[in-house]
Amino acid sequence: MTDRPYVLLSCAMSVDGHIDDNTDERLLLSNDADFDRVDEVRATCDAILVGANTIRRDNPRLLVRSEARRAERVANGLSASPVKVTISASGDLDPGSGFFTAGDTEKIVYTVNGEGLGHVATVVGTLDLRSILADLAARGVRRLMVEGGSTLHTQFLTQDLADEIHVVVAPFFIGDPTAPNFVNSGVYPQSPKRRMTLAEVRQIGDVVLLRYLTGQDPSNWRGSGLGEDGDEE
Repeated sequence: MTDRPYVLLSCAMSVDGHIDDNTDERLLLSNDADFDRVDEVRATCDAILVGANTIRRDNPRLLVRSEARRAERVANGLSASPVKVTISASGDLDPGSGFFTAGDTEKIVYTVNGEGLGHVATVVGTLDLRSILADLAARGVRRLMVEGGSTLHTQFLTQDLADEIHVVVAPFFIGDPTAPNFVNSGVYPQSPKRRMTLAEVRQIGDVVLLRYLTGQDPSNWRGSGLGEDGDEE
């Protein structure tokens, strides 16, 4: 067992690299078939991590939707859906949001200001990403899915803490340079000198999935779901 989980980043973006627009309505970048693929990936993970802004903006429930997949997890001695995890510097989260109220899985909040959340989640007093991953590993999390937003994806990549990336490209443009991107500016180890490995390209209706391995050796990770050739087992 390693000292951190295998980390998989997941996002959908427009052709021009945006994961949302600047309107108040939620932008659907993917399609039903890809949403089902994401659900399938979720069901293989021990925990799902989203940023605090994602909770405030999108109010995600972060549950496995498929009844058959939930039943299979339970039959294997797991909770019906993965543990929910978020990181919040301010701790300013609505205890009535879907993150906390949907499903009976454990919820963990990493924050230094979580006094009002102790009755709805396990609160851990750190914001350091490596400490967070070590804590999750100690709690039995071997495979972590990170579903955004931009700040978290940037932190995982620039700190070289991501092992796999799933990028779904939608067939349209946002055209607004101020709209949120997949990642922000930063110094990325995944550079022209250390190119990522393209493990899969898959058309899913009108979107395309690009699956990259970031340069870590996937055979080192127990629970990664990857074989020696980088394919899912």
